[in-house]
Amino acid sequence: MKSIVIVEQDNGLVNRPSLAAISAAKKLSSNIDLLVLDPSEINTIKNIAFVDCIYSFKEKQKDVSAESMVNFLKDFIEKYDYVIAPSGTFSKNFIPRLGAVLNLQPVSDIIKVHNETTFDRPIYAGNAIATVKSKDKKIILTIRGTAFQPVDLKGGDASLKILSDIQEVNSSKFISKEVSSSERPDLASAKIIISGGRGVGSKENFTIIEKFADKIGAAIGASRAAVDAGYISNDYQVGQTGKVVAPELYIAIGISGAIQHLAGMKDSKVIVAINKDEDAPIFQIADYGLVGDLFTVIPDITKAI
Repeated sequence: MKSIVIVEQDNGLVNRPSLAAISAAKKLSSNIDLLVLDPSEINTIKNIAFVDCIYSFKEKQKDVSAESMVNFLKDFIEKYDYVIAPSGTFSKNFIPRLGAVLNLQPVSDIIKVHNETTFDRPIYAGNAIATVKSKDKKIILTIRGTAFQPVDLKGGDASLKILSDIQEVNSSKFISKEVSSSERPDLASAKIIISGGRGVGSKENFTIIEKFADKIGAAIGASRAAVDAGYISNDYQVGQTGKVVAPELYIAIGISGAIQHLAGMKDSKVIVAINKDEDAPIFQIADYGLVGDLFTVIPDITKAI
């Protein structure tokens, strides 16, 4: 059985969700290859454990549309039994199209591998777990990055094969993109995340969260309520319709704890909740809870650090 993992990268390096996807692939087959769109850090990527071969390009494949990606993949993946990608906006863009073109049913966001054809995936915002058995001859999977331990970045000695560039199809054309930049850690890989909710009250009040995060080197997140209210952009949203995270420490400030938000952060190792409502649902899953006014508590904590 052979697996191809289509990785996502941060500054050329394979990101944590992709390393977790390789870990999931290891449970399915002993022959694992990678498809890498950016070769700038290829010498480092070649050291990733359990990888046999890396397919990449002479130059970074920039702004590849979903249609162009699928047009390339439909022939490239012919020899593979499993096509695997980390769950995220990148895979959500092309995996459904790939499944449609190949008449295959992707199994998305899996959190457990039972055997070669059977997997668990969360449904109803994580309140239930569905066990799914695929009957496809070629199985397409996306992996929830927080559900598997990432493989080591050392110990491997993968071979390298260079492919021809991905050709742009005529049916669609990339126009432009807007990417937010921040000096703070990325949400997907941060060890500490501080999230603010509706209780923060305004966009201006979010500076309280930002100062606290900067003091301890944390990434900033937000609930959907805070995003919808315009306090912060949706790039920072954590939850069912945002990013799924699992940091070592997650601090929820002014967040009530709707199930949609919990679905995106409940796998965090330690959860701290700060809320003036002692009956807020967030306290039911928090390891530590502090009932208090965030406008007093957070500045005091920031000053004390």
